[in-house]
Amino acid sequence: MYTLEMQASIAKVEAARSANMATDPRRMTAEEKSALLKTYHPDYREDQFAVLNVGPNAGEKVPLELHKLLQANSRLRGAKLDLSKVDYETDVLVIGGGGAGCAAAIEANRAGASVLLVTKLRVGDANTMMAEGGIQAADKPNDSPAVHFLDAFGGGHFAAKKELLYKLVTKAPEAIAWLSELGVEFDKATDGTMITTHGGGTSRKRMHAAKDYSGAEIMRTLRDEVLNLPIQVVDFTAAIELLLDENGKAAGAVLMNMETRELLIAKAKTVILATGGAGRLHYQGFPTSNHYGATADGLVLGYRAGAKLLYADTLQYHPTGAAFPQQIFGALVTEKVRSLGAMLVNREGVAFMNPLETRDVSAASIIRECSDRGMGVSTPEGQGVWLDTPMIELKNGEGTIERRIPAMLRMFGKYGIDIRKEPILIYPTLHYQNGGLDIDANCQSTVENLFVAGEAVGGIHGRNRLMGNSLLDIIVFGRDAGKSAAAKSQSVSVGKLTLSHVKSFQHMLEEAGIATEVVSPKLLPTYNSQNRDL
Repeated sequence: MYTLEMQASIAKVEAARSANMATDPRRMTAEEKSALLKTYHPDYREDQFAVLNVGPNAGEKVPLELHKLLQANSRLRGAKLDLSKVDYETDVLVIGGGGAGCAAAIEANRAGASVLLVTKLRVGDANTMMAEGGIQAADKPNDSPAVHFLDAFGGGHFAAKKELLYKLVTKAPEAIAWLSELGVEFDKATDGTMITTHGGGTSRKRMHAAKDYSGAEIMRTLRDEVLNLPIQVVDFTAAIELLLDENGKAAGAVLMNMETRELLIAKAKTVILATGGAGRLHYQGFPTSNHYGATADGLVLGYRAGAKLLYADTLQYHPTGAAFPQQIFGALVTEKVRSLGAMLVNREGVAFMNPLETRDVSAASIIRECSDRGMGVSTPEGQGVWLDTPMIELKNGEGTIERRIPAMLRMFGKYGIDIRKEPILIYPTLHYQNGGLDIDANCQSTVENLFVAGEAVGGIHGRNRLMGNSLLDIIVFGRDAGKSAAAKSQSVSVGKLTLSHVKSFQHMLEEAGIATEVVSPKLLPTYNSQNRDL
């Protein structure tokens, strides 16, 4: 399976293993981290960003790939729609069928609102399903939401909106309890207490997990709850434009059946965008750990309707994406592997960083090791460094890997790699959209009656996210968005539906001299000519 170069490097890793286990590399100082990020992290590559010319964030920079979509033509350009012919009418329209969308739909239904959930793939086809390591919550005696706040605020470079982060950490224990009541099977000790571990940047063991398929377990539970409630679900149907009423308030969406291309009108008193991330835009050519539909749809829809973005220039590149074999290039190798004791080492077997640095620092360290220092291992797709997984069982006992990270064992085992005996090659993979739509403490965007939850939100985590806080935010803010949207719907009287904001945005593009053939939202990634028009 491994090349001769890889085999020679593995021998060096094995020879240095005992010494590496004896002492962890020191943590970097704040000054060292800052210098490292500015030099090596992809967010600091000025040539990979462009300044927006129109819209609520005009004058601010965003990644090139997102820039093209935010200043693109509407899919409705030239279409003739009769907005008086409504196909669906509901109190709360939820756009997105991942963890945040399902949590929102459940709580809106429980609050007595009629709920319509639409998703361009199937319920559960989302980044939530692919999350592995766990979900943070300060619910142990030696921990507190205050300590959780400090960890996350510092890890996000002190840029998080404090009111959002406060909500995230203070409602975390309640989120764990809610999930447990729904049936999520978290890892527990023999006495029934939750097993918790560290994550990068955490000062306490507060990571709750269901082995290393935590997201799949949470998504399974939420999906079943949605399907068991009187919530109308319409799958394989994408929102391609938001509808506003004559007063400029969110009032529904234009939907497109992904198979027939039929256009449908959904009228709603309130709307929740829970459309997830953007990994399938492959910023800067990076591979991604994201699911097939992660193409920043919510950012495009919200922006064209007048919703402001926050931190759209920041992305998270997970430090440990699979770099070999080619069949799983970019697939996520959960941070839990490092929290259990595996260390990152270069081709000479040298451990070059503390295994529990924050994700942005870890990713930048790996990029530096492979570029300027020339200490990467060549792979068919480029380079990588070793994640020395055999350390886990040397530190924790035989059987730990099969018991705690069985999905990782199976993923590499399919290709003849036994991670209990051999290290694995990794390199950063595009993982998370730190930025998104700006919301207030009630999850409402800058457009009235338009709520946002999950990865489409900006500001919760600042400019970097700690492990386990994304599964947490989809529950905390998904639930709150559902409650807020349901409560607001009780006093809403929807005016005449309109798409005037779409025409106005098109006019702004023309006035700015922007001529483009690109249409947005993208909906699906482009890998071949068969789906290029999507």
